[in-house]
Amino acid sequence: MDMETFGSPNSEVIHHLQEQHRHYSEKLESLLQKPYLSAEEQLEEVRLKKLKLSIKDEMEALRHGVFHHVA
Repeated sequence: MDMETFGSPNSEVIHHLQEQHRHYSEKLESLLQKPYLSAEEQLEEVRLKKLKLSIKDEMEALRHGVFHHVA
C-alpha cells in the first residue's frame, strides 16, 4: 500500500502533482501528433518534458519523505 491510501498529508499534494503531470503529458502527446514541429514547438516539447520530469521527481521525493521544492 502507498501513503495515499492512509490519507497522508502529502497525498493531496501528490494528487495535484499527478494532475499536473497528466496535463503536461496530454499537451505533449498532442504536440507530438504533428508530422513536423516548428522551432517554437520544439522548444515547447523540451519545456513540457522538463516540467513532467520535475513533477515526477517531486512526487517521488514526497513519497520517500524527502521534499526539495524545485521552482
